[in-house]
Amino acid sequence: MQPRSILVTGASSGIGRALVLVYAREGVSLSLIGRDRDRLEDAAAAARAQGAEVSLGQLDVRDQDAMARWIAAADARRPFDLVIANAGITTGLAPGELAEDPRAVRAIIDINLIGVLNTVEPLIQPMCSRGVGQIAFIGSIAGLRGLPYAPSYCATKSAVHAYSESLRGRLEARGVRVSLVIPGFVKTPLNESIEAMKPLEMSGAEAAALIQRGLEQGKAVIAFPRALYLAARLSRILPIRLVDKVMAHFRVSIPATEERVR
Repeated sequence: MQPRSILVTGASSGIGRALVLVYAREGVSLSLIGRDRDRLEDAAAAARAQGAEVSLGQLDVRDQDAMARWIAAADARRPFDLVIANAGITTGLAPGELAEDPRAVRAIIDINLIGVLNTVEPLIQPMCSRGVGQIAFIGSIAGLRGLPYAPSYCATKSAVHAYSESLRGRLEARGVRVSLVIPGFVKTPLNESIEAMKPLEMSGAEAAALIQRGLEQGKAVIAFPRALYLAARLSRILPIRLVDKVMAHFRVSIPATEERVR
């Protein structure tokens, strides 16, 4: 599948920006959503330099009404072939901390989960009515098992995984493909603040190329790096207490997000 009209949330940095650049070319229309106007304009300029047509939505994915209006209007102008629900933040715990700030927890749920719903819901009916299209959810290997240093982040990504899996059979019967992307460590501003071993970390450009290839092949799950994904899957079938003890020995520090509920 070679999409010509693409919506990307969280398009101004990280994986989102890398995806913008991997898709940008002559004949492609990119609709980019983000909150930071300067970074969004920078991503747009880079995409236009590669020949793409670009429209910008300076929006907060938490704003359901604004998202629905903007997405519906953009889809009416040029129906989307592909939507990538990518916008997300991280939060977590430093060594010795026991619980996350409840305000940070609710903020990450608003952005990582509710923001995904606000992105996808306005397009389910139009895409199904057309009988064509693709929805891509950016999950995480952290969504495969709860990690002691990032409980709410893991919870939001696990929820995104379940939501995408639940939609897949129903929507694909109507011609709309659903793909779940499960990346490991990617060099992004989101991950820079995390103090931890980051096995098999890759660049944003490398991740975007793998995602693009998987989406074009119509894969239901696009997981990478393969070794880390398989290790995470294995942890689901090993004795639970054993895995808990092993995970407790990793020294990881993730700063709490400064985001708060709007």
